Amino acid sequence: MNLMNTSSRGNILILALSQALMLSAIVLSMALAAIIGSMLATDKGLATLPVAGMVIGTAVASLPAAMLMRRVGRRPGFMIGALLGIGGSLLCALALHQSDFAAFVIGNFLLGSYQGFANYYRFAAVEAVGPGHAGKAISLVVAGGVVAAFLGPQLGLWGRDWIGGQLFVGSYLAQGVLSLVALVLLSRLRLPKITAARVGLARPLREILGQPALLVAVFGAAIGYAVMIMAMTATPLAILGCGLPGSSVTPVIQWHVVGMFAPSFFTGTLITRYGAPRIMQAGFILQLGHVVLALSGVEFLNFLSALILLGVGWNFAFIGGTTLLTQACLPAERLKVQAVNEFTVFGFTALATLSAGWLYDRFGWATLNLAVVPFLLAALIAAIGIERKLRRAAAA
Repeated sequence: MNLMNTSSRGNILILALSQALMLSAIVLSMALAAIIGSMLATDKGLATLPVAGMVIGTAVASLPAAMLMRRVGRRPGFMIGALLGIGGSLLCALALHQSDFAAFVIGNFLLGSYQGFANYYRFAAVEAVGPGHAGKAISLVVAGGVVAAFLGPQLGLWGRDWIGGQLFVGSYLAQGVLSLVALVLLSRLRLPKITAARVGLARPLREILGQPALLVAVFGAAIGYAVMIMAMTATPLAILGCGLPGSSVTPVIQWHVVGMFAPSFFTGTLITRYGAPRIMQAGFILQLGHVVLALSGVEFLNFLSALILLGVGWNFAFIGGTTLLTQACLPAERLKVQAVNEFTVFGFTALATLSAGWLYDRFGWATLNLAVVPFLLAALIAAIGIERKLRRAAAA
């Protein structure tokens, strides 16, 4: 941060705080949506549909968000996202009040759309500080999620009985307040105009996407995110299904989210020292470690340790992939590439979330975890290959 000017520091602070508020809202839903889904859905195989709706909302919103921000700028786009978050929270609260499963799914879709806009916070951070500090800027903004590890699930618990006889309605009303505070913060954002990033000639999209480094960046981030969300979505169901008390869910999710975001304070430094592909490799290996721990038992400590490892692995894979992406495109190409990346990553993630409830309900916890192993191995091999290719190119 000492290499940034006052304006850059202010923007990074706003983006990090906004990230913390947005992720607190999302984590609250992640902790509750599958459980509430199992309460409201007639078919228990659809229990994770609200979470899937949230991830689909993120994927669907990513392309319109990029186009809108290209036209009107980052700040108005981010504020529209926060308004979607407020609307989603209010609709979820109403759906719970009326025991309406379909409305609950739609509310989660709107919350996911909020995340679809907010996922561009990390790219806005790069615009605020310049490409020379991309890894550190991305890490600092993503690190805002550490707050979400405690605030999101805790709000879910605190609000559980706020409204007499209306389970969790208060939780979603509190979630709406988080998005309202983010809206106020984002109104203070002062970023360079996006048009400044469109200087120079942009290559055709097919040529840009044909770069091996960019393909590995997108594929690696997509696999790292999809694997994380699949296991995280099914974990509350598995904890309850194994006979553990419901109170076990909150600490497992909290420490999983700490694992996701706490490494961000040093991930940028690691990327600077070792390179993005190597950090991605470490992420996939850690996520494979999650599978080993998840298969080793169904006690509280098995779930806790496995989810922490899963979170750290996601951090390395996702931030490493995002950093590699920024290195593989020219300034004039960034908005276009970012949109393709977000749509691909969250498209994969939506498929993973949709399959999580079905896999768990039909085949169980062990099969769900084994299903991700081939994808992680493929991503690991791709990251090793691109590291060697980039090393040979640098030597030449």
